[in-house]
Amino acid sequence: MIRYRYDGTTEGLISAIDHILRHEPDPQTVELEAQEQTLFDEGLFIATNSERTEVFLRRFSSAYPESARQLMYCIFSEKEGMETALLHYLHMVSLYGSRIEAYLTHPAVHDVHFLARKVSREVHRMKGLLRFAMLEDGSYLANMEPDFNIIQPLSRFFTQRLRTQQWFIYDVKRSLVSSWQGRRLDFGTLESFRAPELSNEEKDVRELWKTFFRNVAIPERKNPGLQRSFMPMKYWKYLVEKE
Repeated sequence: MIRYRYDGTTEGLISAIDHILRHEPDPQTVELEAQEQTLFDEGLFIATNSERTEVFLRRFSSAYPESARQLMYCIFSEKEGMETALLHYLHMVSLYGSRIEAYLTHPAVHDVHFLARKVSREVHRMKGLLRFAMLEDGSYLANMEPDFNIIQPLSRFFTQRLRTQQWFIYDVKRSLVSSWQGRRLDFGTLESFRAPELSNEEKDVRELWKTFFRNVAIPERKNPGLQRSFMPMKYWKYLVEKE
């Protein structure tokens, strides 16, 4: 097997895959891993080429939008050791295009689809579970701690769902934040974060919601197991009705 290395960044990964697909006659015989600063770090290092990365993503997304989504969801998963599988998967897509679904028994195709499906499920779940709270300045804040790094697809969804509001989404686990001011979506990091004060209206709404939640429940039909299957306990931390 031929071994290549890249700088460990998402841009570097895409750049390396593009390089290998263009220059290696058989990418299925290639291994790709992040560079490790050790004496025994073997493999040819591929420097990041931002221009080639942008061109590759634009063309690939245009030609194979569903496979591009699978690729990005796998990257959002932050799962280590997926670089070679992603390389082999994109090579298969370049060969078979939309017929890639017929090759689910191929190890790389199976692994990419399986992981992307897990990330997709969490994105879908968080669209319904993410709770925005009104702050004193009239903007909205939603905290979350998802298993995967899904702040980008989730934020892009809410630019359409909450188009006219100003809001922030804060990934507490990764110290990542997205900001929407009505026209532009920005992403950044926060080394330290102090929860801002909630508006009085928000406090009233929370109390009303908790009262409604307590009174609408039918004790005889309580089914904690079923509830956890639809709304796992790991998401309860930021649900008002679970406070």
